[in-house]
Amino acid sequence: MKKREPLGRTIALIAALISTAALPAVATAASTKAMKAEAVAQVAAQAKQVQVMVDQVFSYAEPGFQEIRTSEYLSRILEENGFTVTRGVAGIPTAFTATWGSGGPLIALGSDIDGLLGVSQTPGSPDVKPLIAGAPGHGEGHNSGMPMMIAAAIAVKQVMEKNKIPGRLMLWPGVAEELLATKAYYVRSGMFKDVDACIFGHVNTGFGTGYGEMGMNGMVSVEYEFSGKTAHSAAMPWEGRSALDAVEFMDTAWNFRREHLPLSQRSHDVITNGGGQPNVVPGKASVWYYFRDREFSSVRSLYETGNEIADAAAQATGTSVKRRVLGYAAPNFGNKPMAEAADANIRAVGMPAWSTADQAFVSAVQKANHLKAGPLASSVTPLSTPENRMAGGFGASDDIGDVMWTVPTITIGYPANIPNVIFHHATAAMAMATPIAHKGTVAGAKAVAMTVLDLMTSPKLLAEAKSYFRDVQLKTQTYDPVLTPTDQPAIDRNEKVMKELRPAMEKFYYDPSRYGSYLEQLGISYTAAGGGSDGK
Repeated sequence: MKKREPLGRTIALIAALISTAALPAVATAASTKAMKAEAVAQVAAQAKQVQVMVDQVFSYAEPGFQEIRTSEYLSRILEENGFTVTRGVAGIPTAFTATWGSGGPLIALGSDIDGLLGVSQTPGSPDVKPLIAGAPGHGEGHNSGMPMMIAAAIAVKQVMEKNKIPGRLMLWPGVAEELLATKAYYVRSGMFKDVDACIFGHVNTGFGTGYGEMGMNGMVSVEYEFSGKTAHSAAMPWEGRSALDAVEFMDTAWNFRREHLPLSQRSHDVITNGGGQPNVVPGKASVWYYFRDREFSSVRSLYETGNEIADAAAQATGTSVKRRVLGYAAPNFGNKPMAEAADANIRAVGMPAWSTADQAFVSAVQKANHLKAGPLASSVTPLSTPENRMAGGFGASDDIGDVMWTVPTITIGYPANIPNVIFHHATAAMAMATPIAHKGTVAGAKAVAMTVLDLMTSPKLLAEAKSYFRDVQLKTQTYDPVLTPTDQPAIDRNEKVMKELRPAMEKFYYDPSRYGSYLEQLGISYTAAGGGSDGK
């Protein structure tokens, strides 16, 4: 009991300070510091639950729009902790919002939940070893983000209730982020219209945040379906009109055009339907493109160029074409006042205490997969700014950008994965149900909770965040997505593959009532995987 006395005295002091304040939402620096310390302790107390959530979502391994078990599991935990859940938001079955509180600011907390096709991986193994060959897996680590946000939200809720701090929380999952397919629809549906600020979390190998133009591309995802006429490919080919010819014509034309496009653009495609069999002229064929660039106008220009080339391909082959926008992502732009506040909190939390077993596992993964060697970091990442950020940008996209152009927003990267792994690959899944992921997620939750309390208790910070959003960010570009009122979320994606694979995947779902961890359930010795020995 003696160890708890200082915390008890702190709580009593907080209560006295709050009860005498004329405006409960305006806390003194000392009381905010004490409340943040209490939130950190509350997050630490949830370490076991964080491990269970991270492992459970890893075992579900559901790809975009099919996060059925994941969504139900996470939303149920929030309901059990006093949040009001609304499911199926923005016309997306696996999307939800979970709200709590009254009065004060409304702070949104989000992270992605989807896995990736074809990257099933046994956690805790340094070798590429699918749990089920060809099945989806968490080859980026999206199994950890919402557990982090839930732990942070529960901690903040407890502190706000004890200290009578007015304010509201709204948690939301990023559905189908790997398809960049939902957040623009969230924005269009008005999900963020009353939100004052948003904190987003994404798995990383470092621990940090940033502001300004983040060096990530905006993009549009569009599928072109060509329709022709079938015929016998040998006996009567002149009667046919090949939709596959149109797809190949478009791909060839785009690659010729690529030479004359801005160096900043990225574009890539897959043929999603190339016909049935060689002796039938394909009557249907389709190709799926991602067009990416740094500015709204550039993304729109690429999209229009793609449409022109698709139309030309159809004319050249005697076919017709229709297109379907499958997703959109705006360029990312972080809020400076919020990022500076979060950076201070990240530094206060510091990096997790990595064990010898953690570092040994990292080394084993890097060695087995011929990756650049490097240990888990011992210090947090410097605040990323326009002045110190890598020139030329990152190339990739994240549809949190759509939220960033709607309300003041930052992304906090938390240290739950291994340095130098290949994202969207099995190596990026190897640590995601191990102590590395668990510790990094807890650390991230502490920083998130502290930053939420800053926003709840400092009207000045919130005002500065809104001023930066209005007077700096919106002066650079205007939110201009290519979505039209008739475009709808592609909720049918991955449905067929999951109907085929889910029965086999269910056999590998984590059962926390029987096993202390997912590694234990799978019979994996974490220490031995890193080349050590734990007596097993």
